[in-house]
Amino acid sequence: MSNTENEELRWIEAARRGDRNAFSKLVQAYQLPVYNLTYRMLGNPQEAEDAAQEAFLRAYKRLNTYQPGRKFSNWILSIASHHCIDLLRRRRFVWLSVEDNPAVSWLASDDEQPDDAAVRSERAEEVRSMLQHLAPEYRAPLILRYWHDLSYKEIAEVLELSEPAVKTRLHRARLKLAALLEEQSTAASRKAKPASSPAPQPGGRLSTLVRSAGLAA
Repeated sequence: MSNTENEELRWIEAARRGDRNAFSKLVQAYQLPVYNLTYRMLGNPQEAEDAAQEAFLRAYKRLNTYQPGRKFSNWILSIASHHCIDLLRRRRFVWLSVEDNPAVSWLASDDEQPDDAAVRSERAEEVRSMLQHLAPEYRAPLILRYWHDLSYKEIAEVLELSEPAVKTRLHRARLKLAALLEEQSTAASRKAKPASSPAPQPGGRLSTLVRSAGLAA
């Protein structure tokens, strides 16, 4: 166990005894990943901040249920994920503004040319805006997989699912996302071409877009 993990356990044990300063250190350590998750789930900065605060409040109240053998980061992300899913189920649709959506650093490689990075960023914006059209049970695993880089096992732990269920949801989520992107692409093509033009062939732009955004299976 690393020094950081040992220190984290000391904070947790102290927080369990009522040391709020120790819990504040845990909040400081994980507030960014928790906020990133709630923001991408909810699509609204203020709602994301409120959800992140609620997640930490629930974590504080449930500290006695935390098992030291489990990653604290996964535990707190699990609480945040389930809270966001509950919020989303209370409303049918949330729109994520592309202008308000922060950049995703993992989409660009170190040797990427500026023009390539710009294209990938534009495509990523399309993919991320489409995320808001997915049901919560499909949106959550995608975000945990591609934005938080969690393994199938870790996602299963966070969402309290089996690994096969996680893989199934990710597969269905990619299919649904691909269908949304293809629908968007087809609509844009029809607007751009004269009515007499032949129907666009599906698949080309879609596969490139999904692959470029890092969402290919």
